Amino acid sequence: MRPGKKRRESAAAPKREQTRRPENRRETRPSSDAVAGRNPVVEALRAKIPAKELLVAERAEIDERMQEAMRLAKNQNLLIKEVSRGVLDGLTGTTMHQGIALVIKPFQYANFEELLKKIQKPGLLIGLDGVTDPHNLGAIVRSAAAFGANGVVIPERRTAAMTGSAWKSSAGAAARLPISQVTNLVRSLEDAKKAGFFVVGLDAEGDESLPKFSLALESIYVIVGSEGKGLSRLVRETCDLILSIPMQSDVESLNASVATAIVLHQIAATRAASTI
Repeated sequence: MRPGKKRRESAAAPKREQTRRPENRRETRPSSDAVAGRNPVVEALRAKIPAKELLVAERAEIDERMQEAMRLAKNQNLLIKEVSRGVLDGLTGTTMHQGIALVIKPFQYANFEELLKKIQKPGLLIGLDGVTDPHNLGAIVRSAAAFGANGVVIPERRTAAMTGSAWKSSAGAAARLPISQVTNLVRSLEDAKKAGFFVVGLDAEGDESLPKFSLALESIYVIVGSEGKGLSRLVRETCDLILSIPMQSDVESLNASVATAIVLHQIAATRAASTI
């Protein structure tokens, strides 16, 4: 580096310090779940995602979206706080928050053992194995609620959690359907078997094809794997049956939430037909 350039940077340093707010770093909460941006915040508030507070940047431009967000937050008795932009940067992990963020409450998961005890036969559970996209999780929760499932089960690791994004994608279904987070997915499969469930994994190379699914009238625990890796080895080995969805040969795979919706629709249709 040239000496002249170094001197110029040193001379400019005090000016930068005048505009910097050191306390922002101390106020940062990177572990909080938040929805950022004016449109996303308004949509989240309209969907009544359980939230703790609405944060608005100091000297932010108050446009119609900002006004609507504050009105909705006030109607839901949420605390509205004015904070520095540095706080919003740290909270949301981005500088593209548009001066507003909605802090989401931690999701209240259902206890898996208690969930099993409450289910009347024939039961229907959906488990996720490696589905990391929160939008997919939300869509699966929405389909599960629509087609009469008793609950959705997700492991604590390597699978999306019920964040604000997942809640939003569920279109409110997360408030109506029990969602359980378990330490060990395979153990939950074994516990479900003891409770009378058949464990059915979804995979392109299945033992049965969906139109001829033989266990639709039984209590079943359907396991959905990731689009790329599919079912993990231990989960696959624990399954009683691997079910596939027939497709044209030039289609590689279905989105996890789409595949789940197709299977749930077929199960619901079969069960409805059996009661006629």
